[in-house]
Parts: sequence; structure tokens; C-alpha cells
Amino acid sequence: MLPNVDYSEMPRALQYMLARGQTDEPATMPRRSFLKLAGVAGLALGAFPYLATAQTNGAGQAASALKPTQQPSAFVQIASNGEVMVTVNRLEFGQGVQTALPMILAEELDADWSLVRSQHGSNDAAYVDPLFGIHLTGGSHSVKNSFTQYRELGARARAMLLGTAAARWNVDVTTLHTQAGTVLGPGGRKLGYGELAEAAMALPVPEKVTLKDPKDFRLIGRPTARLDARAKSSGRQNFGIDVHLPGQLTAVVARPPVFGARLASVDDSAARAVKGVKTVLRVPLDRGAEGVAVVADGYWPAKQGRDALKLQWDTAAVEKLDSERQLVEYRELAGRPGPRQFDADMAPLTTAPRQLEAEFVFPYLAHAAMEPLNCTVALGDGRAELWTGSQCPGLDGAAAARVLGIKPEQVVVHVQMTGGGFGRRFSSGSDFVVEACEIAKAARTAGLNAPVRTLWSREDDMRGGYYRPMHLHRARIGFDERGKVLAWDHVIVGQSITTGSVFEQFQVKNGIDATTTEGMRDPYPLPMRLTVHHPKPNVPVLWWRSVGSTHTGFVMETLIDEIARSTKQDPVAYRMQLFGDKHARHRAALQLAVDKSGYGKQSLPAGRAWGVAVHESFESVVAYVVEASVQDGKPVLHRVTAGVHCNLAVNPRTVEAQVQGAAVMGLSMCLPGAAITFKDGEVQQSNFGNFAVARMTDMPEFEVHIVPSAEPPTGMGEPGLPPLAPAFANAITHLTGKPLRQLPFSLV
Repeated sequence: MLPNVDYSEMPRALQYMLARGQTDEPATMPRRSFLKLAGVAGLALGAFPYLATAQTNGAGQAASALKPTQQPSAFVQIASNGEVMVTVNRLEFGQGVQTALPMILAEELDADWSLVRSQHGSNDAAYVDPLFGIHLTGGSHSVKNSFTQYRELGARARAMLLGTAAARWNVDVTTLHTQAGTVLGPGGRKLGYGELAEAAMALPVPEKVTLKDPKDFRLIGRPTARLDARAKSSGRQNFGIDVHLPGQLTAVVARPPVFGARLASVDDSAARAVKGVKTVLRVPLDRGAEGVAVVADGYWPAKQGRDALKLQWDTAAVEKLDSERQLVEYRELAGRPGPRQFDADMAPLTTAPRQLEAEFVFPYLAHAAMEPLNCTVALGDGRAELWTGSQCPGLDGAAAARVLGIKPEQVVVHVQMTGGGFGRRFSSGSDFVVEACEIAKAARTAGLNAPVRTLWSREDDMRGGYYRPMHLHRARIGFDERGKVLAWDHVIVGQSITTGSVFEQFQVKNGIDATTTEGMRDPYPLPMRLTVHHPKPNVPVLWWRSVGSTHTGFVMETLIDEIARSTKQDPVAYRMQLFGDKHARHRAALQLAVDKSGYGKQSLPAGRAWGVAVHESFESVVAYVVEASVQDGKPVLHRVTAGVHCNLAVNPRTVEAQVQGAAVMGLSMCLPGAAITFKDGEVQQSNFGNFAVARMTDMPEFEVHIVPSAEPPTGMGEPGLPPLAPAFANAITHLTGKPLRQLPFSLV
């Protein structure tokens, strides 16, 4: 940290990073490079993002007290032909932010949507989350946290354009208005934004702007095709894996079979003999492990070289996890006292008229994104450039700087379009980025002065760690004949995700990781005692789409259903009764799903049953009403109707796609084979042949309905996942009479 600087007002996550010597300072750009880019781009408002911290007024002084995140120069460029390029401060990996955020900015800018384009930002200070103060794509916060930010950016840029037009025509600015990328003035005067952009750039940025009344929105709230849809559907979209720089080499890594193991011996003679192999490097890996990187002029020779390696591993000093033993240990741990999140009186358990005991088991899960991990590193004299799909480019850039022995401002992270991630591309240790930098540094030491792309195979990715943790839940519930819960004693056993991360200081309280317990109890008024144990097996873990709600939502919604069934109450009516008057959004989402599905009004075909679940995560509520059956001993999902309350839906089409995509992941959790298991410390799964994901033949009919609202938007990247599995399970239980207490489903 810098001396004599008060950091107390900074976000705590950023304080933590600074305390460890990790800063998020903007990278600088040589003037020559800037002029070259400006010449290529033509006339632009904000010709290059690094101008965010150098916006000036006409006197050459600082324009205002605006932060870099509030400066239009970092976020909007207007070319002379009127094209508007919007820079997105988040990673696009399928959630649609490269359309939603430009829609928000373009709304207030009054841009011509047909001329709006989008691009990724970098690790520049302008692109931090405006609320958290760190670069972050996660927690379904992108639209939620940047909604007002991007509206104000658009409004500021529009005000500067209006000011320029007023000066040019020598009229009062209040006589002007804008429409579809054009300033309109008295007497039919018109000026396109492209004609005004250069002069507008010289004006001071207004600190305060008036935003539109939502009733006047013409883009926000309208179903809109994604800006990246055509490129992706036609195969023209480039992703991080497609980065190709002049002279670029490719590295693949032989990693230990057990996490944290080191090399005992290396015979690389056969690998070096493979045509195209440039060098073989012994490199440090994540969590104290060692590996061998084979660097070649392409992926195939690098892989062939790796296959030719003869390696012996020293695993004596690391734990060798066994999944069967782990379950026994978790069960034993669940019976011990531990820290408590809720601590209601459990005395009524002994006298409750009805009792329910249940144990739930959830396995480790791989993120299994379509695009495996990758990172390309180019080293220069005292500087470095990285190309990768990063959920936290500031953190990754700082980690790269530490490895390379340079300052964070000497690292530029070019955020790349990414084929999925679901949390895997944000680890506090920046594991895959650090690995790529170690390899690039070693390659340079070995005399290879070229960019190096480190590329993971599907098998590397599946076995490479950072899984959704395994969890065990145990519940003892006492309730009366009307379904009133008198006491609910609950235990969760599972690894902590945030311990050791930048979020530990405000996520772990009293020894309990809040991500483990999110989704427990609420919205139901339950007298609960919740005990949590966090064992530390030798498996790296990480958030997985919807984090703790992947298991807590299943437990809560299947147990609530079970209480309703045992007291002969309709599961929808029972939930509505529990909501009372305090959870209007839950009630609205569930009622919408019920009404649109025909639940309670239409008869289902023979052999089918209804299933219901509703869950809130990341401040959005999703309710599902499903139809399911059992065919040839296997559960089949036929139809899903969703009711969604996410406040204002910026792009209803994206909300629909996110709910569908999240539900597919939720369905995948239910399928046989959807588990990561260990034997003698080794991951037993390697590819989609032995790790199940939903396929086209598994897909049900799907309808998504959104509760109308004008309130500021809440997150939608993850909330569609948690309630799918319990709704499906509740339908199957209705058919079989046997509660489903584990994922993936087992009907045996």
C-alpha cells in the first residue's frame, strides 16, 4: 500500500488486494500507439479507453470529480460514419452483456441501434464494477450493478453532443433534441453524431445528467437480437482459444494425477524429438504442484510431445481422496457440534406430532464449459500482454505482474469472448493465468522470444480442479398436522469456497462461508438451527453457476414439498400460505408459472405428474412448474413453465435465454453420471463420455414468462438454475412415492 493514503473508504475486496501488493492501476499507452489507433479508427468520442483518466476541460484541467467508471471516453466511441462502439466492462461468456449493456447506454444516448457495436474492455481502472471497485463478472451482477452507470454514460455523451451542436448553430441547447443518432434543431437542422463527435470530445463531461423516465424507453425492455448472435451462429466469432499472434507458439502441460503432487523424474527425450516441438519446460503449477510444459508450433505437436513424456510423480506428501471414504467422513462430521448460522430452539422436536428426517448428498461438479481454459501471453521489455477470457482481469493482471516481476500497470489484459465459464474463470489465485505466465517466462528464458498460448484439452479441463464442492445435508424437522414447522434442525457439511479468496473477510463469519448457506430458510418463516462444517480435503473448489443455491435450493424445495404432501396440502397453496404478505415477488413469480402452465386446471396425460419449486438467488426469483414421467425406470422431463421476477427486464429475449440455459444446467445435475468422483486421489472422469450433461434429446418444451416491473433490474445469469432440479424431483416423487435425496437422481 502507498504511504499516507487512507484506504478505509475503498471496497474491502480492493483493500485486501492492495494489502497483498495487488493494484488495479490503469495501464498506460505510448503516444505513438495512440495516434496510430486514432488514425485507424477515425473520428471517435473516446478514441481509446485509457483516455478515461485523462478527460480534460477546455482549460486543460481535470474535467470533474468523476471517477474513471463514469467517464464516457472509456465506454463509447462514435466514428465519423455514425457507428457507435460500446465498451463492455464485463466478460461476455454467454449471458448476453455485450447486448444488454450497450442497450442501456444507447437508450440514454438516443443512438441508432442499427449502428451500435460492442467490444470487451480490459484491466483498465475504468472497467471495475462500479459498486464493488474490482474487475468482476460474477454473482449475476453485470446488468444489476452497471444499469445506472451505463445510463449515465449514455446521457453524459448525449449532453456533450447536444452542447457541441448548440455551439455550432449558436442556439440555446434547450431548443435541441436527439433521435436515432441525430441532433435535431430549429428550422429542420440536423447533425449526425459522427459529425459532432470530435468537437464533443473537447467539452467537459457533465457530472449530473437527467435520465429518461422509464415510460419513454424505446430500447430497454424490448426483445432484442443479440449483437453477437450472427457471428456465433455462423462460426465467425473468435474466442480466447482462437487468438493467433505472429510467431505464436502453443503449450500444453502434463499435470500431476493427484492435486499438489510434484515430479520425481522426467524423461523428455522422446518429446523433444517430436517434429514441431520447440522446448520442454519443468514449471511450477497451482497449489504447490509441478508440471511439464511442452511448447511447440501448434497444438497437435505439443500434445504429441506431451504424450511422449515419461514422468514419475511423487505423491507421498499429498492427500489421496477417495469419494466413498469421504462420504463416510462427512456423515461422521455431520453428527458433531459446530458453528451455527441460525440457532432456534429445538425443544419442540421431541414433542412435534409429525417428524421428518432426511439426508442429502451432492457430488463435486465440473464447470465443463464448451471452451476449455486458455491464455495467451506476449512478453516485451518490461511489459506483458495477455489475451484470455477473464472474469476478473484486474486480479489476473496483478497475478501476472507478480509472476513476471513487473508492475501491474505494465500488464494489459485483453478480455476475450469466451465459450462459457460458470465461475471457473475467476479463481482468487488466477491459477490458469499464472500457469500461462510461468510458461511464457520459462520459454523466454529458454530463448523463445514469441507469444505463447497455453491451451487446455477437454481432459485437462475436466480433471484440472476447481469444482463445485461436494456437500452433505442432514435435516430433522418437527411439524404439526397443518404443516406448521415447529423446529428444523439442519446440518451442512462441505468445503468453503471463499476461504483464502479476496472475499473471505466479508463472506466468512463465525467460521461459516455465506456461499454455503445462501438459499437456506428464506423466504419461509421457519424456526431453524443451522450448523455448518467446512472440511478441507485435497480438492480445489470454486463457485459454480448459482453457487450455494445449487444444493440449498434442492434441499429446501423438496423438503417443503414433502411437508405439504404428508399433510395432504397442495404444494402451491402451501407455499403461498408460507409466503404470507412478505414475499410479493415470490408469490408473483409462482402464480405466473402456475397460470401459464395450466396447473390445477388441466389434466395431464397418464403417467405424468406436476412438480413445483420456487427459489430466489442473486435478488431474482424463478418459479418452475414442470411435467415429468418415469419411462423404463428413468425420469423424463417433458415440459417446463417458468415464472420470473427480475424487476425490469432490459432485454426479455436474453432473460428467456438465460433461464433456459440455466435450467439445462440444472437438468444436467439430475442425469446419471453427473458427478466428479475420486479414487486414490485421481479424478475418475475425463470427458463428456463419463461426465453427463444434458443433450438435445433430454430437452423439454420450455416457456418463460416475466413478471412486468419498472424497478431497477436484478441478476439473471444464475437464478434459473436452482429450482429446476427440485421441481423435477418433486414431480418424480409424486409418481413413485419415494423422495429423491441425492443428485444425480437415483430411482433404485
